[in-house]
Amino acid sequence: MGKIRAVCISEKKGTQKKNVHQAEFIQDWGIKDDAHAGKWHRQVSLLSYDKIEAFRAKGAEVEDGAFGENLVVEGFDFAALPVGTKFRCNDVLLEMTQIGKECHHGCAIFQKMGDCIMPREGVFARVLHGGVIHQGDELTLAE
Repeated sequence: MGKIRAVCISEKKGTQKKNVHQAEFIQDWGIKDDAHAGKWHRQVSLLSYDKIEAFRAKGAEVEDGAFGENLVVEGFDFAALPVGTKFRCNDVLLEMTQIGKECHHGCAIFQKMGDCIMPREGVFARVLHGGVIHQGDELTLAE
């Protein structure tokens, strides 16, 4: 079981996401008003709070959403789970579709730190059933 620590969106691609504390998840689309929503396999991005905290301990000054993540979740090591894993939060049902992504080395985090955790720790999911997720809600593995 995990806990939602932040719910982040960005209105334009290429900009840092901001914590909006709650969002509407739309089936087969993604998060309402998020620039990365659409009919594709990377509708929602998730990143472990614990991995972000470890990166911060190395001196990274990053806010929630800095890696482009939509959901910051405490209690899960997402990269250790297989593609196809399903998560439930309230009415929302997510299915993990991809682990990591290629990072462009021009990103501000990589330039400052010489490293970025999103390419190996971030995961992507599609929305199988919509609803609303709030900061503080519980995320569980779904059967």
